[in-house]
Amino acid sequence: MSAAIKADAEAKMKKSVKGLHDEYALLRTGRASPALFEKLPVEYYGTKTPLSQVANISVPEARMVVIQPWDKGVIGDIEKAILASDLSLTPSNDGKVIRINIPPLNETRRKELVKQAKAVAENYRIGVRNVRRDVNDAYKKLQKDGDLTEDDVKKALDEIQKITDQTIRDIDRIAGEKEKEILEV
Repeated sequence: MSAAIKADAEAKMKKSVKGLHDEYALLRTGRASPALFEKLPVEYYGTKTPLSQVANISVPEARMVVIQPWDKGVIGDIEKAILASDLSLTPSNDGKVIRINIPPLNETRRKELVKQAKAVAENYRIGVRNVRRDVNDAYKKLQKDGDLTEDDVKKALDEIQKITDQTIRDIDRIAGEKEKEILEV
C-alpha cells in the first residue's frame, strides 16, 4: 500500500514536469518553433483540427516558420486561424505555403513573457506541493488506522519530501532555461 502511494505521487510529479514543458512550448519567444502552431485549431471540413494534422510545419531559419498544408484548399483556413490566434503574427500566403516571420520581441514584451513563465512555473510548484500534502495525509491516515508504524510513516514522508524537492528543482531548472531563452536577443 505504502509503495503504491509513493509510486502514484512520483508519477503525478513527473506529469507536472512534463506539463510545464508542454506549456512552455506554447509560450512564444523571439525564436521560431513549430510547437507554437502544432495545436492551433484550424477549421477543416467543418471540424476544428490541430494544425499539425493538416500541414507540415518546419523552421528553415531561426526566425521563420513555414507551413505547408497537405490539402491546398485549407490554406485560407490556416491563415485565418493564425490571424485569429493570440500569437500576434502575420502569415504570408503564396498559394502553396504559408511563411511566418517571427519578429524579435521588444523589452516590454520580454518582461511580460518572463512574468507569465514564472507564474506558470509557480502553478506547477503549487501542484507538486499539493500532491505532497495529499500523500502525507494518506500516510498519516494509514498510521492512524494502524497499518503503518510511526517510523515507517516518518521514513515515507522523508522519501516523499526528497522526491518533491527534486521535482521542484527540475521545475526551477526548466523555468530558468525558459527565462534565459525569452531574454535572449
